[in-house]
Amino acid sequence: EQVVEDKVERYQDLALQIHAKPEVSNYEFFASETLSEQLKQEGFEVEVDVAGHRTGFDARYKSAKPGPTVVFYAEYDALEGIGHACGHNLFGTTSSLAAVGLKEVIDEVGGEIRVYGTPGEEGGENGSAKGSFVREGFLDDVDFTLGVHPGYEHGLTTANLAVAPVDVEFFGKSSHAAAAPEKGINALDAVIQVYNASNALREHMPSDVRIHGIITNGGQAPNVVPDYASARFYLRAESKPVLDEVYEKFENIVKGAALQTGAEYKFGLFQNSVDNIVPTPLFDEVYEKNLNRYGEFVPEVEETGGKGSSDVGNLSQVVPTIQPHIKISNEYIAGHSIEFREAAKSQKGLDSIELGAKVLATTALDVILNPELLERIKEQHAVNVQNQSK
Repeated sequence: EQVVEDKVERYQDLALQIHAKPEVSNYEFFASETLSEQLKQEGFEVEVDVAGHRTGFDARYKSAKPGPTVVFYAEYDALEGIGHACGHNLFGTTSSLAAVGLKEVIDEVGGEIRVYGTPGEEGGENGSAKGSFVREGFLDDVDFTLGVHPGYEHGLTTANLAVAPVDVEFFGKSSHAAAAPEKGINALDAVIQVYNASNALREHMPSDVRIHGIITNGGQAPNVVPDYASARFYLRAESKPVLDEVYEKFENIVKGAALQTGAEYKFGLFQNSVDNIVPTPLFDEVYEKNLNRYGEFVPEVEETGGKGSSDVGNLSQVVPTIQPHIKISNEYIAGHSIEFREAAKSQKGLDSIELGAKVLATTALDVILNPELLERIKEQHAVNVQNQSK
């Protein structure tokens, strides 16, 4: 606690600097360097450009005494056009300071602390990096992960939607649309078939499924049969197994449109898929207990947070993971809004760094010190991952 209090002003300053230089996915050069260099100064071994993400980083401090491996994941990307309207300038600094606080006692209790700098939580170019960290084995030897997301109110980890971000492309044959239409193969027709068929598919999907998309290229001139057309869709569902089924059905629609029109097609993810979060309530209970210790409380009627998506879900599919929310405003503010952006640099927002770092660090310490608790958390996590497919 004393370490966090002694260092918090430095991390608040870093949060303001990152807020003033908002960067989108794959371009978070300043934020990545700022956080990774600070962790290097704090005694962590740091590697940048990891897991296929040039703005990702891996910071580690390992005790000579054996013990669990804990990851504080850090987010620091901004939103296109509006800046840090999701508060990731606070998120990354809070995770980093939590790791520094825990480092003060880790040599005594045993274990390893890591901070994974995970770019592009909001998606975008080479976005949703946590999926890459999982795929590249960065979670294989990790016992649990945790982070805390800014919000207008305190809250615990909630379930959300898995999402597969897909691109659809069709390749036809151009021809004069009036003089020789029979010689053309209309790629736009194929895209429209997909759009209409996906509308029909929605009627026969579970209520949690969402399919929404846009046409990104519909041809160049009305008197030329389009030889190329494309669309981008998000496929969403409450669980990864259901999403896998939706993905397969949607790909069959794409294949059918190609068969109907004679066009060739390309179909697939344009960035990492994002898995649904699998909550582990036992783990959240430890967080809430420590939040209460510092005089803060989760409201009895907790805000559910709607039906968004986050690549934190990818972590939660493989290891126990929490992502509670921490209060940065005294009144309601919508996520991804100008009001949220302003709250992310307000005094209450900056104060959340100290509170969040203390609660995250003490939560991790409680789990490290109680092997039986860690085992129960792992068991509950395994059951919940298994149950999502039922």
